[in-house]
Amino acid sequence: MTQISRLFDFPQYQLERYHLQDALVTKIDGEWIKTSTAAYVDKANQLSRGLVKLGVQPNDKIAIISLSNRTEWNIVDIGVLQTGAQTVPIYPTISREEYEYVLNHSEAKYCFVSCSEVFEKVKSVQKNLKFLKEIYSFNALDDCSNWGKVLQLGEDKQPQQEVEQRKAAVLPSDLATIIYTSGTTGKPKGVMLSHNNIVSNVLDSSPRVPFDSGNSVALSFLPVCHIFERMILYLYQYHGVSIYYAESIDKISDNIKEVRPNVMTVVPRLAEKVYDKIYAKGSELKGIKKKLFFWALALGEKYNPNHENGVFYDFKLGIARKLIFSKWKEGLGGRLDLMVSGSAALQPRLARVFAAAQLPIMEGYGLSETSPVISVNDQRNKGFKIGTVGKPIDNVEVTIAEDGEILCKGPNVMLGYYKDPELTATVIKNGYFHTGDIGIIDDEGFLKITDRKKEMFKTSGGKYIAPQIIESQMKQSPYIEQIMVIGDGEKMPAAIVQPAFEQIRNWAKQQNISLSEIDSLLISDEKVLTLIQIEVDRINEHFGHWEQIKKFELTPDVWTIEDGHLTPTLKLKRRNIKEKYQHLYDRIYRS
Repeated sequence: MTQISRLFDFPQYQLERYHLQDALVTKIDGEWIKTSTAAYVDKANQLSRGLVKLGVQPNDKIAIISLSNRTEWNIVDIGVLQTGAQTVPIYPTISREEYEYVLNHSEAKYCFVSCSEVFEKVKSVQKNLKFLKEIYSFNALDDCSNWGKVLQLGEDKQPQQEVEQRKAAVLPSDLATIIYTSGTTGKPKGVMLSHNNIVSNVLDSSPRVPFDSGNSVALSFLPVCHIFERMILYLYQYHGVSIYYAESIDKISDNIKEVRPNVMTVVPRLAEKVYDKIYAKGSELKGIKKKLFFWALALGEKYNPNHENGVFYDFKLGIARKLIFSKWKEGLGGRLDLMVSGSAALQPRLARVFAAAQLPIMEGYGLSETSPVISVNDQRNKGFKIGTVGKPIDNVEVTIAEDGEILCKGPNVMLGYYKDPELTATVIKNGYFHTGDIGIIDDEGFLKITDRKKEMFKTSGGKYIAPQIIESQMKQSPYIEQIMVIGDGEKMPAAIVQPAFEQIRNWAKQQNISLSEIDSLLISDEKVLTLIQIEVDRINEHFGHWEQIKKFELTPDVWTIEDGHLTPTLKLKRRNIKEKYQHLYDRIYRS
């Protein structure tokens, strides 16, 4: 049996142990196209041979930019790594200027793109790319070489011996990939991760995830260019989980019903949207059905793991699960047993309700620099505690610095930032990676994140404000889609809010209130402003008077990745948002 020490060992291990017929599955022209483990390994070898014939050398950099997750991504990833070269996955939604920066900074020799949209962005800066030799597309395009040309070169099996020699020469400590973090400020940083960084993270996270190895199905839709989803894909391969790729975020609901997954990864924003849709449907019910729905919801909001609520609660929960929550599960395919959440804080209320509905979301924590998992909850063996990100995984040490910063040491910590030893030295000190996050470890060993160190600010009165905590609470309102707390150096905290337009219109419909269909007019409606004010006042009660949101302004825009409000992992780009809405900031503090 293959011993896994390099990333390209995962498909080989799966072939020897599980040999799935549907290892990787992508929907093409309305049909789910399955690639077996054997075909996956064969195609990766074929691509490796093609790259060798192209002249790709060990330590060359090969970029991959895909608008959606798809089988080709994995084949290219493994095919490149087997040659001793390194992959540079790039977020498809970043700007042309960032494409140019990353491709030049990484010195990428070749670039694989998914489709015309990505190709046009690369092509628009191609004349400024100093190292790029060729672009290959997964989709058939008139003006771009197809990736099939590389596979065609690899049909000649003669270079396979050289491929095997190169594989044997790759050490676990060697660089495998450079992940350019989009960040919320400044130029992207190139996080260098070795084979061992990611392999160790997969193997050390594995005991926390209760897979039925060889018999489970996963749906993948979070960007595979981010290390969270990519590491999870290796974990799926290790456990013989069939990976189905969602067509897009817009079609996720349809794809869940088609694929009926056992497991998937989510970000809190997706969980919030799912909950909001369920809540909206429940609000439309009448009579006893509506009463039962909200009785079950109230029960779910009190849920605690490990039967902590007592026997009578468990009895009532059993009834709620049969009458109400079973329909939630059926709506998500009927087989979903586990969701793993990362990227941002999950509202405790959502964690309780989904767990009560037997759709548990196990919240974890990590960064690109830690490959990424540092800690994660586990619903077994009393390893699940709501409001925390679980206990540190095996072989990863976590300690809290005097100022509250979370420090991490382990085989998962990056090699450093590419071409930036000075920046590396600012975050790796005395063997510990400084996360930039503030947190505590409780008496039971659970890690709790309280805020981003660099996002905390002081008001002019000298009071510290932790914006993420306030934002997370405020987003529990069904009428607040996004919110950014502001007030650094000002006399009080305030907020810029993107309303939940659909939910507000549903509310207005139920109240027989007429509202404009134009968002820019809706936000100035006194009834809407009063509704948001009531919500803000209600949630403010959870905070000290110095932390309470005293004023807010609404934006007519839906905050998106494309428009620069959010990072690809849906974190707030605070500097961008402030710049976009400087006039609202001034209205709050200068008027």
